Amino acid sequence: MNQTNHPSGFFQKMLNWTERAGNALPHPATLFALFALTALILSAVGHFLQWEVIHPGTQEMIRPVNLLSIEGIHRIMLEMVDNFTGFAPLGIVLVAMLGIGIAEQSGLVNAVIRMLVLNSPKHLLTFVLVFSGILSNMAADVGYVLLIPMAGVIFSAVGRHPIAGMAAAFAGVSGGFSANLALGAIDPLLAGLSQEAAHILDPTYMVNATANYYFMVASTFVIAAAGTFVTEKIVEPRLGPYKNGQVLDDQTFDSLSKNEKNGLLGALIVFLLITAVSLIGLIPADGFFRGADGSMLSSPLIEGVVTMLFVTAGAMGLVYGFATRVFKNDADVMNGMAQSMKTLSTYLVLVFFAAQFVAYFKWSNLGMILAVKGANLLMSADIGLIPLMILFILLSASINMLMGSASAKWAILAPIFIPMFMIMGYSPELSQVVYRIGDSVTNIISPMMSFFALIIAFVQKYDPKAGIGTIIATMLPYSIIFLLFWILLLVAWLLLGIPLGPDAGIHYELPQ
Repeated sequence: MNQTNHPSGFFQKMLNWTERAGNALPHPATLFALFALTALILSAVGHFLQWEVIHPGTQEMIRPVNLLSIEGIHRIMLEMVDNFTGFAPLGIVLVAMLGIGIAEQSGLVNAVIRMLVLNSPKHLLTFVLVFSGILSNMAADVGYVLLIPMAGVIFSAVGRHPIAGMAAAFAGVSGGFSANLALGAIDPLLAGLSQEAAHILDPTYMVNATANYYFMVASTFVIAAAGTFVTEKIVEPRLGPYKNGQVLDDQTFDSLSKNEKNGLLGALIVFLLITAVSLIGLIPADGFFRGADGSMLSSPLIEGVVTMLFVTAGAMGLVYGFATRVFKNDADVMNGMAQSMKTLSTYLVLVFFAAQFVAYFKWSNLGMILAVKGANLLMSADIGLIPLMILFILLSASINMLMGSASAKWAILAPIFIPMFMIMGYSPELSQVVYRIGDSVTNIISPMMSFFALIIAFVQKYDPKAGIGTIIATMLPYSIIFLLFWILLLVAWLLLGIPLGPDAGIHYELPQ
């Protein structure tokens, strides 16, 4: 990585040490392989030492599963392929990249970026990227596969370090996961788990999907501002100038040919047509894109957003490519799709080992045991509301380094903390929002995060020597600042007594 002329100081030296230490480790794929091996060994150790916890929801005794037993070895052999092919981000990335590959190879992406850079105020570019990353969570995982690599290209085009651009977008997409201006698919999912946990004490209690909406909206602007500050004051100065890129000047931006303009117009018409059909199918109560239960959030349009990305990007790329004569026949289109697959070769190797590690960790029950142990430790603390909430944030953030799924962690923690906090006089909505803060801030530094391997592959496009240490050192300032800003926002919220969402207060009274 180019790190010339970056500021010195204790914090910068710590980040440099983190990067060197992390990159001194083996290749990321090798590291995931070692993680998988470690999970196997710990499963056997835990089984031998008879570790056990009681599941807070089912009251079932949870013990480590020895994966080095005969049955465990059989499972490893039989499910290795399924672990790889069934790894959730893999299919999403491959399908999305096929559509994006058409748009990229046609020249559409390059043309759009040139126009974007020309017409966007340069001083707002970082904020726009972080803000867009936060909003992209409405569309599931599109931010990871589309916005983050595009941010690198945009920053490179204006003469800024591309890794800083990707870091800003990654911070918004993943670190700002619990902030947004609209509800996403995760909101009703977490609310349902919170409601079930609340029913342990109060069978009539209802937790709505909008339980944290007011706090989420406020968080969107706070996190976008914090991400902008970290990018421009810490991350970008540390990275220094990027010497390998080619800066596009304003003359290049203005040099769209007549065919390119016609292609952009055609691509825009395609986008508007697809958008119109989508809205017609989604907005009416009986629309054909509504979910089986009639809601928008369960719509195949939203849950199948990757398919929509493939169709939309592919169709726009086709129109633009044939209008500009970059595509002359179907072979050109297929070659463009194949070219996008070539860029994922390193990612595929990483995913194979990452998928095995995640599967072994899940099979062994180690993640669940550690989560419950940590929760029990926090429960034993006898402190006030604000220190208790801060400790809960830190616990959630720590567990997020071990378990990737937000809903899986909340399914374990909610039955413990929601009843406990209800007894203490605090609402389930408060428990949920505090959990979500902790669950977000360490996403960007957790190798357990599903798309972590993809981020490494993106960064290696600009820094072939980049490894896990590079990513963690680059993203650690965001994680720290987001944590501090979110805690300050939460403390202010609690002191002012502002509702967390519609009919979602901070306090709770047990029914008499």
